[in-house]
Amino acid sequence: MSANSASAAPEAEQPSIGSGPGPRIPKVPFWAQIVAGLVLGVLLGWIARSQDVSWLVTTLDQIGSIFVQLLKLAVAPLVFFAILVSITNLRKVNNAARLATRTLLWFMITSLIAVAIGLAIGLITNPGSGTGLTPKDGELSETKGSWIDFLTGIIPTDVITPFTELNVLQIVFMAAVAGIAALKLGDKAQPILTLSQSILELLQKALWWVIRLAPLGTVGLIGYAIADYGWDLIGKYATFTADVYIGCLLVMFGVYPLLLATVAKVSPLQFFKGAWPAIQLAFVSRSSVGTMPVTQRVTERLGVPKEYASFAVPFGATTKMDGCAAIYPALAAIFIAQIFDVQLGIGDYLLIAFVSVIGSAATAGLTGATVMLTLTLSTLGLPLEGVGLLLAIDPILDMIRTATNVAGQALVPVIVSAREKILDHDKYNSASASPIDAFGSSDDAGRDGDRDRTPGPKDAVPVTA
Repeated sequence: MSANSASAAPEAEQPSIGSGPGPRIPKVPFWAQIVAGLVLGVLLGWIARSQDVSWLVTTLDQIGSIFVQLLKLAVAPLVFFAILVSITNLRKVNNAARLATRTLLWFMITSLIAVAIGLAIGLITNPGSGTGLTPKDGELSETKGSWIDFLTGIIPTDVITPFTELNVLQIVFMAAVAGIAALKLGDKAQPILTLSQSILELLQKALWWVIRLAPLGTVGLIGYAIADYGWDLIGKYATFTADVYIGCLLVMFGVYPLLLATVAKVSPLQFFKGAWPAIQLAFVSRSSVGTMPVTQRVTERLGVPKEYASFAVPFGATTKMDGCAAIYPALAAIFIAQIFDVQLGIGDYLLIAFVSVIGSAATAGLTGATVMLTLTLSTLGLPLEGVGLLLAIDPILDMIRTATNVAGQALVPVIVSAREKILDHDKYNSASASPIDAFGSSDDAGRDGDRDRTPGPKDAVPVTA
């Protein structure tokens, strides 16, 4: 027996780490951590309100605020470098202009469908009637949006203020200009692009650490909402809340599967299986931009080419808002009009659809949709005090709105890729709902190897007619 084989034998008999006789602690799936956070948050919020435990209310508020602040901390640089890198990555894709145009077109189509559903539900249910709320219950919103502000606000006055004031629309503008300029410079811009790619990966890695805190953030956000607002307030908005959730669920699990089955000709169930980590994180974090790295990973996992996904997802995270910019403002406009006893006509409903499709970039992927709502109200001539009526219930509504946003941001790249015959159907059909923990670790290893790989003819899997 050789020395090598002799040493191998006892090695084989050695127990592996963690495989001793003692009980092993099972790893809790991320979705289970989120559910546990929801349940614990509701329980702690109820205790804090019913027992008037002020320190618990403060603690829950601080936990939720810190989590949201950590997400917002990464928003400005993440959006800038994600948009810059995504635009330059389009040079690796054939028919880049065609893909960008088709992406924008499908963003508009799905937004139009979503706003139509929101209007239909609002007209059927009359969410503002029977609430007991009056115009006196509203207060003027500090955040306002108008078409003049929207159009003139795209171009920043300097390069610093958009980052300090978190004006995402201006950051997108500067990143787009920088990306197009880099494309024009060609090889001379390569050092900047390499640095930008490294910074983007650094930001995404740091954001993974924040994402892992989502269960704890859920406890604080849900707990404070219950402790501060209480079930009585939620009851006043029962119809409106139900309308928003029903509308978003109809879009997510009705419209999206229909488009996947008929337009993309792929399995809707497989889509939700692959995209679920991003959707569940969006529900908790209430931030499309904060969820963007996960959305991009799941989109790539669904067979969308990396070079195209790295453009479509960041673009969608700042402009594609079926929940916040389509369903919600449509229902909110009807709700507020009924509270203030203002009659809306066919022209007003067409204006709501126009604002939702064209002005969704004003929402900018941040927590909440106040800017988009004020933009809609100002266009219709409705009192901006109506925004104050909805601020109390906004955190509860924003969860399902953001989940719908992110589902749509993953959906459109899949549809466009399938239509353009660049979708990898093998990857799509094998996509799994692996937990978010897997992202940024083992999954990255295989992903990094394809970083500079440009899709070739073999990658363009034809779609069945």
